Amino acid sequence: MGVRAFYTATVCDFLQESVDSIVGKISQQHCQDIVQLQMGAWQREIELLKECLPPFEGGHILIELQIPRMGRRADAVLIYQNIIYVMEFKVGAKAYHSHDLRQTHGYAIDLHHFHEGSHNKTIVPLLVATEAPAYQLALSQPVDHVHSPLRVSAKTLQEALTHCVRTIREPAPIDFQYWFESAYKPTPTIVEAAQALYANHDVADIARNDAGAHNLHVTSSAILDIVHRAREEKQKVICFVTGVPGAGKTLVGLNIATTSVNIDDDEHAVFLSGNGPLVDVLTEALARDAKDRNSNASKEVELRKAAARIQNIHKFRDEALLNPGKAPPERVVIFDEAQRAWDAESTAKFMVQKRGQRSFDQSEPEFLISVMNRHPDWCVIIALIGGGQEINTGEAGLKGWIDAIRSRFNNWHVYYSDKLKQAEYAGGDVEINGIQHARSRVAMHLATSMRSFKAERLSHMIHYLIENQPDRAAACYASFRSRFPIVVTRDIKKARTWIKDRARANETKGVIASSGGARLKPDGIFVKNKISAADWFLNEPEDVRSCHFLEDVATEFDIQGLELDWCLIGWDADFRYNQGAFEHWKFTGSSWKQRNRSAQKRYLENAYRVLLTRARQGMAIFVPRGELEDPTRPPQHYDETYSYLIRCGVQALES
Repeated sequence: MGVRAFYTATVCDFLQESVDSIVGKISQQHCQDIVQLQMGAWQREIELLKECLPPFEGGHILIELQIPRMGRRADAVLIYQNIIYVMEFKVGAKAYHSHDLRQTHGYAIDLHHFHEGSHNKTIVPLLVATEAPAYQLALSQPVDHVHSPLRVSAKTLQEALTHCVRTIREPAPIDFQYWFESAYKPTPTIVEAAQALYANHDVADIARNDAGAHNLHVTSSAILDIVHRAREEKQKVICFVTGVPGAGKTLVGLNIATTSVNIDDDEHAVFLSGNGPLVDVLTEALARDAKDRNSNASKEVELRKAAARIQNIHKFRDEALLNPGKAPPERVVIFDEAQRAWDAESTAKFMVQKRGQRSFDQSEPEFLISVMNRHPDWCVIIALIGGGQEINTGEAGLKGWIDAIRSRFNNWHVYYSDKLKQAEYAGGDVEINGIQHARSRVAMHLATSMRSFKAERLSHMIHYLIENQPDRAAACYASFRSRFPIVVTRDIKKARTWIKDRARANETKGVIASSGGARLKPDGIFVKNKISAADWFLNEPEDVRSCHFLEDVATEFDIQGLELDWCLIGWDADFRYNQGAFEHWKFTGSSWKQRNRSAQKRYLENAYRVLLTRARQGMAIFVPRGELEDPTRPPQHYDETYSYLIRCGVQALES
């Protein structure tokens, strides 16, 4: 997929074409209802470009250039003398707002990261606030060939373009046709992907078209085919989809939930998750985005619409309890992180204590399947299975689902990933044999991480690190070190500065730590402080509640299933390296107590696995120095962990 724009021409042809003709071509491409205000903005933008571009007749102009990852369009892109100018117009604006600057900068950075023809090209973003006062024209030192945005008005736009041509020396050459046809391979965050899918963008428009995203498309298509076949042949089906961390399991689920919406055909789908923060963040993000796209929309109405597609699994369960025997309205349900469903003991305890179901004796997987089994003819369950992600006591893992099918629902048809039996997904002994209608499908596995577009092998490196294989971790990290910086420091201030210096435009940054990291508190990391996940992830950088402030901390429970561009990870003594091995501890009362049960150890390891695979672009790990005077934080609790991380190839910030 090359670049897409509503209008593309040489500057010479653009100058000769009438404003009305250009506006007409743009409006024909626009799929949404066009208000007069938008038409007026296009007209003023085109008039201004016609006034400014005569000195740049050798260039090319693109209007409404698609930025797939964001589900947005840059107002205009000019390519002239080997420089790419990304212009965002704010018609009538009298000031240069920080939000608009971040938006403009973000478009330019996206072009650099995800458009192959722009990787090593000089890019200059320009925020054009048409009525704003003149601002000093000073080009910053570029980072990855992208300059910081210039602030220009209608009166200074031509001057700014001329200044760049004169100032920038020997930019890398651009062949326009090659640039125009070069592949766009976006890698959206899960929030961006959900917003784009909810706004009716195709999954192909927001995901890379290389092998990883091809797998994503194949998996989505295979599941949709299974849904259609189940309806036609009146079958009850469960699909087990596996994938490495960040491979796009949640994206597959959201794609199904936003694609299977033909209620007349009974193929309405709902995405269910027991991950409360993920549900809160996604529904809030969808409502905010819908409101931004349509100023007349009601946020409350948009929240209800979003909740019809994305729900907390507990709401689904409680509805089923209130109406025993009644089938749910949805024929297709997607269970995110299905391995985290509760086992029989935990489910029964909850049902007795919290829901008054005194004779309840099912595991959560068994109950959820039984609810869908109320449909007399057909239904589909899509269970998304993450590897090494169990972080709560009482989680049944994959085995809970397989046992339920074998014991009570052997008439169901099962499609499962060919990787299902691997240890990181099974979490124990899982045997498919004996299930009557079970079929293995390669398409049910997502093998390539797309969370970190700069380091697809990050999850492998973290696996070796946690499994006490430092040499293999270091060798793995060496293969992507130049693209994905990981540093470790004993100084929290240095870690914060390092993160702040690297995050640009709308890139996200935040402090995360293990929920068991109670003794990070003296260094300002309060893991017991509850956050609003939606505010932390979505609020503007100026908001003290947002992740950008690097104050409030998110734990593995807040951030699982989500991601940040840059992470500052606090590493406490709960998971400490000592005499050649990791030890597992829990802070209780005023002292550390060792964890001895294997399940508790696995939950702690997985907590750190989650934390260490949240970053898309890089991370700083903070290991405290400790205090001799504090018996809960002696240096020996931390020193060997710091040294171990360096053995794994992580660079010491102090060096």
